[in-house]
Amino acid sequence: MVGYRIHFIRHGITVANEEGKYVGITESPISDRGRRELIEKREKMVYPPADKVYVSPLKRCISTAACLYPEGYARVVPEFREMNFGDFEGKKAVDLMNREDYKQFLKGGLDNPPPNGESLRQVIMRTIEGMQFIAEDVMKNGYKNAVVVTHGGIIMNIMSCFGLPKKNPNDFACDFGEGFTVMLTAQMWQTSQAVEIMGRIPTVRNQEL
Repeated sequence: MVGYRIHFIRHGITVANEEGKYVGITESPISDRGRRELIEKREKMVYPPADKVYVSPLKRCISTAACLYPEGYARVVPEFREMNFGDFEGKKAVDLMNREDYKQFLKGGLDNPPPNGESLRQVIMRTIEGMQFIAEDVMKNGYKNAVVVTHGGIIMNIMSCFGLPKKNPNDFACDFGEGFTVMLTAQMWQTSQAVEIMGRIPTVRNQEL
């Protein structure tokens, strides 16, 4: 049975991340620290090979892909952009704590979007569409190793929706520049639209998934 490995990697830390701001669809560049950390991980650890690289349309993901896979042409997958935090974009949690709409947002739920932003349900639905596209593209073109550089929340949604064994989304939290590998087979995808979780990446040297 032919298997295809898809490697999901979170982008490097950004200037806004360091400042503790909500950055969903807002552009924020990889910080100096973020670039140093990516280079250090690339040199000291092992990232998987890539026959194809897919990225979120946001520049922090494109820059991360260029740093880790400089030889790879990256195809943009719009469905894998970060959540739109609406009126909370670019703001710090500490500055929002007294707002009633922020208190409501913190209650969570699939249909509880920030004002003028996306709901979690909307994010999950477009993430599913993006994963369906990538799975079909990988199998159609025979990419044995495909890399997807996207956002932490998107990775959590993908892994919890499609990954086996099933786990809570929070179990798939990952640091900047890190992520997970899954195994895709035509049989498993066609019968259950699921993938097998193989492990975390990057790996330490002399360790294989």
